[in-house]
Amino acid sequence: MSEPESVPEAAAPHVVEALEHAATASLRGILVGSGPRFARDAFGPVLAFYLGWEFIGLWAGMAFAVAASVSAYLYERRRERPGVMARISLAVIAVQVAVGAISEGAEGFLAPPVIINGIYGLAFIGSVVIGRPLAGVFASEMYPFPPEVRSSATFRHTFSRVSLVWGTYLVVRSAARFWVLTHADVGAFVVFNLLTGFPLMSVLMSWSVWYGLRSFRRSDEWGWVFAGDADPSGAPDT
Repeated sequence: MSEPESVPEAAAPHVVEALEHAATASLRGILVGSGPRFARDAFGPVLAFYLGWEFIGLWAGMAFAVAASVSAYLYERRRERPGVMARISLAVIAVQVAVGAISEGAEGFLAPPVIINGIYGLAFIGSVVIGRPLAGVFASEMYPFPPEVRSSATFRHTFSRVSLVWGTYLVVRSAARFWVLTHADVGAFVVFNLLTGFPLMSVLMSWSVWYGLRSFRRSDEWGWVFAGDADPSGAPDT
């Protein structure tokens, strides 16, 4: 049972400013700003590996994947962004290279992210149970929510639902990818990975952004900001 929303006693000016900016943000604007980075971190290393592996060999493929992941991370750091997805990609690539080197096969390199993404899915679902939805972490990667908003009931309720949807998707997709990896060739796996990845993730990202904005607009806690009303706490405007 979700905890009831409460109107904040006093909304600090920087909180109001951040939410007013979010109120004017469009779905297209958020996706265009963050979507390409999300796709780069999620699929760039896999594509880089496949090209290197297909035309040169296993070690070249792994080197290409590492280069793609490191480049993405450095790009984020130069722009002083947290780079959560890029850091996760780096950690996953390190595990992939270790397993790929030991197994000396493309399947060994590709298997870890399949398993890890399944674990991510379970983590998303588990984060809802403990009241710290992981979707909120990634939302903060796309948009700089102030601490007061991140700790609010509206934020937890909204991103708990988003976390459940993403968790279910990740678990089901990981199971399907594992089956393809163990029953088909590497090329078929890469195609299946792309088809069930970027298109479906784009739909989920679009829904997540739409649902998040809709939930905040309809909430008693923060809806007044989106409606352009005065602070319900009675705090004077600055």
